[in-house]
Amino acid sequence: MSMLCGSSLFFLSFLNSKLQWQATWHSGHSLAQTVFSCIYLLRPDRTSSHAILHSYCRVIRATCKAVISVVSDARTHEEEDLFTMSYGLPLNGDGDEKCLSMLNAVEETISRQLRACKAPSSKRRVLEDIEPLQDNLDLEEGFCKALLCRLRFRKHFFHALTCMRRPQGRGLELARKHIASCIMELESILKSADFLLTGACGTSEDGIEDRTTASGRPPIGFDASLNSRSAAPTPPRAIKILSWKRAVEYFVKLLHDLDAICSYSLDPLLEGVLRFVVQFQKSQPDLVARAHLQLLLVQDGKLYGRDPIFAVIVKAAALPEVTKNHDIQKNEYILQLGQLVINMLKILCTNAAWQRRKLGKILQDWRVIYVQLDIAFRNEFGEFSSMLDDENICVKIFRHILNWVEEQTYWIASRFLMLGFELDLYSPTEYCMVYWYIYAVLIKLAEKTHLRLAVSSGTVKRKGKKKKDSIKEVAKESRIPPAILFLQCHICLAQGLTMMLAALRNELMLFQTPSHFNTERERFIQHFELLQKACVPDNISYPSFKESTTYARFSTLVMYNYFKDAQKIAKEIKSSFSNDPERLA
Repeated sequence: MSMLCGSSLFFLSFLNSKLQWQATWHSGHSLAQTVFSCIYLLRPDRTSSHAILHSYCRVIRATCKAVISVVSDARTHEEEDLFTMSYGLPLNGDGDEKCLSMLNAVEETISRQLRACKAPSSKRRVLEDIEPLQDNLDLEEGFCKALLCRLRFRKHFFHALTCMRRPQGRGLELARKHIASCIMELESILKSADFLLTGACGTSEDGIEDRTTASGRPPIGFDASLNSRSAAPTPPRAIKILSWKRAVEYFVKLLHDLDAICSYSLDPLLEGVLRFVVQFQKSQPDLVARAHLQLLLVQDGKLYGRDPIFAVIVKAAALPEVTKNHDIQKNEYILQLGQLVINMLKILCTNAAWQRRKLGKILQDWRVIYVQLDIAFRNEFGEFSSMLDDENICVKIFRHILNWVEEQTYWIASRFLMLGFELDLYSPTEYCMVYWYIYAVLIKLAEKTHLRLAVSSGTVKRKGKKKKDSIKEVAKESRIPPAILFLQCHICLAQGLTMMLAALRNELMLFQTPSHFNTERERFIQHFELLQKACVPDNISYPSFKESTTYARFSTLVMYNYFKDAQKIAKEIKSSFSNDPERLA
């Protein structure tokens, strides 16, 4: 302990190491081999005599507990089962709940010391009344600055995690302020690396990319094999701790991902929620960020903990607001549908590999619930239910929900197929069949989406309209909504890519690399088996794919220029997405 407290270099190396070992833990290694491979964390009572070290260890334990709690509650730890295992380590130290008050007191002491260091030479005698934090008075100011930014980072990071757990997103705005402070303190930590390299070491060394600490010295109090010798359940495998630079980069990215979650507007429309989650996943957020996103979206079986799932479905299916209080929400199949929506939101917050696998499986659940709702509809209103007028509120609800369920099913199918590109699951020889299947799915998705938007915009004939007004309404309603045009743009691209690849194969014999292990039909079944089992879409098979592409030629492509059509549509709807950078791009 005396060695740690007496040397500014070794003490700061210890604080830096905590950042690296926690980043390594977040990356998938066990808690026992990373953060808790520190002897000072294992014996909380032994640090009580050193206020700075004691408060720092307490906030580390509290932070680890908060992170484990959010990952466990979101159940995203299934991806990496080592993450939440504590191996009986002292996560619940007595007094850890007071870590912030202790940290604030220590911060005030160091700030007072720093102010004394900055005083003019005539006031340097103030230092005589304050005990220095380390041996060399010339290094006192740099040491105080380095200490403060590390302590403040820990304080703001713990505050951010706590605020983000407040129900119904009430703490998001405050969490953003703490996240901004964390990023600012990280910048100060990086700047203080010069103090560690030159002021403390006496020499300047180039680069810290591969260093285990900012100073280049081994950390005090850490031993990766510490718990391997004392705790039987600890994995015996050796681990490599992230370098100082990579650890800082990790936390910068994590903070930006958390900030993206906090800046979300809590859109009550499910379509907006899905768009945000898909866009958020493109940044490849880590387990901690995705757990926070999932807990924000789903709380107590409600969207954001405030909007009942049936109300979300009513809004998504373009039903009147009064439907929210209809007794149909007690129908067992409607209840099951609500649970499917919750499960879908949770699945979309997992990593890409888990997400694709689980989306493929729930496709069948969505197809089954559609069939069950359709049967319930027919049993309720008879075989000629499709001929009934929408004036009956129950008929209207069932029809719109059935259409919406189909729309969601095709959206899930399109997401499933696109994730295959992100995961590099398709080879170039298979692109033709993949784009063909995407085209088939998007056609059905556009059809169902168009029907929903037509209902929501009120294209049903209105009674009591004057002839002149009705003509204006028809002209207005005849315009295709931007969302449908956007889907049509994708349809043209998918169709164009399918025919282009088919023509290259048929005329130039490209993309025909034979497989020694399976045929093209078998690869078709392997890629789309889950879609085929769910009949998404109906009547789609390998023979229909071959029939569509066998006679593709370049002359056909010239005659039907799908890419030019896509470009034309894109120009037409460009102004509609001025507030949506992703779609605009």
